[in-house]
Amino acid sequence: MSAYWIAHVTIHDVEQYKEYMTLAPLAFEKYGAKFLARGGKSTCMEGAQFQRHVIIEFTDLATAQACYHSEEYTKARLARENCAEVMISIVESIN
Repeated sequence: MSAYWIAHVTIHDVEQYKEYMTLAPLAFEKYGAKFLARGGKSTCMEGAQFQRHVIIEFTDLATAQACYHSEEYTKARLARENCAEVMISIVESIN
């Protein structure tokens, strides 16, 4: 059963965030991530407004969680620290 990362991001320091953008793909490639939405136009209907919204598909919940907790993504998260406001949820598919 597929699982998805749903991420909402507002970047406060683009230069520092570039390091995250260099490191994060290493984890996504390792865990077979497939990007379904990445940025683009969006409209906030309820809740907090973020600049970017990302949906990433993984083969299953265990793989999605392993990617998040991986050494590769941990390095990316640390690089992103204090330069972006981020909310990430991991959701299992119903099919």
